[in-house]
Amino acid sequence: MKYVIGIDLGTSAVKILLVNQHGDVVQELSKAYPLIQEKTGYSEQDPQAWVDQTVSGLSDLLKDFNGNPEDIEGISFSGQMHGLVLLDEKNDVLRNAILWNDTRTTEQCKRIYEIVGEKRLLDITKNPALEGFTLPKILWVKENEPEVFEKAKVFVLPKDYVRYKLTGSLHMEYSDAAGTLLLDVRKQEWSNEICELLEIDHHLCPPLVHSHDEVGTISPEIAKRTGLSESVRVFAGGADNACGAIGAGILEDGKTLCSIGTSGVVLSYEENGTKDFQGKVHYFNHSAPDVYYTMGVTLAAGYSLTWFKDVFAKEESFENLLANVGSVPIGANGLLFTPYIVGERTPHVDAEIRGSFIGMDGSHQLEHFARAVLEGITFSLNDSVEIFRENGKNIDTVISIGGGAKNEAWLQMQADIFNAKIVKLSSEQGPGMGAAMLAAYGCGWFASLQDCAKEFLREEKVYEPIQEHVESYRGLYEIYKDIYPATTGLNKRLMEYRN
Repeated sequence: MKYVIGIDLGTSAVKILLVNQHGDVVQELSKAYPLIQEKTGYSEQDPQAWVDQTVSGLSDLLKDFNGNPEDIEGISFSGQMHGLVLLDEKNDVLRNAILWNDTRTTEQCKRIYEIVGEKRLLDITKNPALEGFTLPKILWVKENEPEVFEKAKVFVLPKDYVRYKLTGSLHMEYSDAAGTLLLDVRKQEWSNEICELLEIDHHLCPPLVHSHDEVGTISPEIAKRTGLSESVRVFAGGADNACGAIGAGILEDGKTLCSIGTSGVVLSYEENGTKDFQGKVHYFNHSAPDVYYTMGVTLAAGYSLTWFKDVFAKEESFENLLANVGSVPIGANGLLFTPYIVGERTPHVDAEIRGSFIGMDGSHQLEHFARAVLEGITFSLNDSVEIFRENGKNIDTVISIGGGAKNEAWLQMQADIFNAKIVKLSSEQGPGMGAAMLAAYGCGWFASLQDCAKEFLREEKVYEPIQEHVESYRGLYEIYKDIYPATTGLNKRLMEYRN
């Protein structure tokens, strides 16, 4: 039996999957690493922590592997998007990585619009200037840490740095490059125009490769530390959302994904890069060859639930916290939650908006708040579903992965709020499985990623929308949409009281 490894470099941990030729996950493990949050709005990580935990995870995996290391043929990667890793002329890290959920770059976003122009930026990159993207972070370092920026010779994204430390080869692939605001998405090349306008040396941008491209083999040192064979083939991999789409079989027109991790994503397949969503949703290169995907984002989806548990039910497991939400009526007895606890992305590009519980009274218990949090996260994701529908996309079936696929009540809630069939996969591994599938395809196990998906992915259960619930949620959703404009001014006034 032959095997591949999918490495998913997330925001809180690296997850490693060992997958056989039938798509069975033979082994899996994860290794956590900390966030560094020195100020409000700042979110950083030490890139060395990613490397150390990845190598440690691979070593642990090989210790428990009963087969021959030579039978592990390929490795590929999925990674958190947008994070800035600046390297010097020796490819050493110059500062902590600035992550996707860092919101310090509002002024740099404004400057991009002033210099490049909002319309021109959309024409080239298909995306608006947002705090989470990489280009504003580059400008922030250039303006605030000039002594660091002067030493910078190249930038990469998180998984690219880990792959470099495993192989010695430095590249970026298109699905991650599309999230930098420096890639011409349709032409699939770095935009010299944007670099010149913003006075960024285009040599700062690394060589581009496709997600399934082989970029080398692991170094002798890494082979020795992990137990892997030096002959194992390493493939470029993809952005976490692109790999999540592959791992859920979003590989043909009409397929839509709902992924609830730290952030939440509604993602839909696009055959070409010609559609115009006016920047309301993201438009990125897929990790499947020569196609694209559109995507709406809720910044604090699973994170809202984690935050709520940590603050209000620290000793409870997630399972216990959510055990009774199915018995709580729709609308949580008149309680609504907005998941804007780190700002919001879709449809409100607003780093200053903050979350709310609306409608609290003395009758509300912990289970009401828990249900309101789940409903609020799902309403936020429904904002993206509505944008797709308004632009002519048919969304009647959604593959649900991540935290939202681990609870029966939440899966039914998604069916009712989205008014669509929700499909749960039998072995849902998200981006890590997508990375493994890229390695399997790269190794030549399958003629296409679609063929790989047919072998690797199986449906477990389908949740149909209940029309009575659909109608109830339709009314609640209208109230939910009114909360943002009603609280925007209040949140701006409260900003001066935040540290």
